[in-house]
Amino acid sequence: MPPDVLTPERILEATEDVLRRFGPAKATVVDVARALGVSHGSVYRHFPSKVALREAVTGRWLERAHGELAGIASAAGPAPERLAAWLGALFAAKRRKALGDPELFATYRSLFGEHSAVVRSHLADLCGQLRVIIEDGAARGEFAADGPAADPATAAQAVFDATVRFHDPVHAAHWSAAGIEEAHDAVVALVLRGLSAR
Repeated sequence: MPPDVLTPERILEATEDVLRRFGPAKATVVDVARALGVSHGSVYRHFPSKVALREAVTGRWLERAHGELAGIASAAGPAPERLAAWLGALFAAKRRKALGDPELFATYRSLFGEHSAVVRSHLADLCGQLRVIIEDGAARGEFAADGPAADPATAAQAVFDATVRFHDPVHAAHWSAAGIEEAHDAVVALVLRGLSAR
């Protein structure tokens, strides 16, 4: 494909660059078009609005940031170890993005506050992965089937809520604080004790 062909992927790459340069509040579709050397109408042919473009960039970013989580959820092995690994990987991915790609993280945080469809879908997907792990642990007797794991969907949401300090963008300013890893490990240990078969 010649480099001058405008594709959604090229637009998303340019949008990421523009967001990094100007930040989510100042970046415009005109800036993206200028970076690509096309008219803003050309960008709108692929993405009908600035919101659609921001959602597509955020969705792409979230997919890259959290790609390993689905693999952990569906892997073989003991559910408690997978749950701990999944929670650790989620926290690591969020920290990596917040600290290493702050402009795109700001876009995600902005969309998170706007209750965007892409963020809602992402959160539902994450809870679905937790549910898979919890269901598997209950079926194998690793999590108490008569305890919280009796309703895996509710348990998954509870685990997600219990660990919110380590993945919700509102807490990002604390993710580089001294002792944050130990705090995360303590919460994960508490969650695992609550789910464990007695």
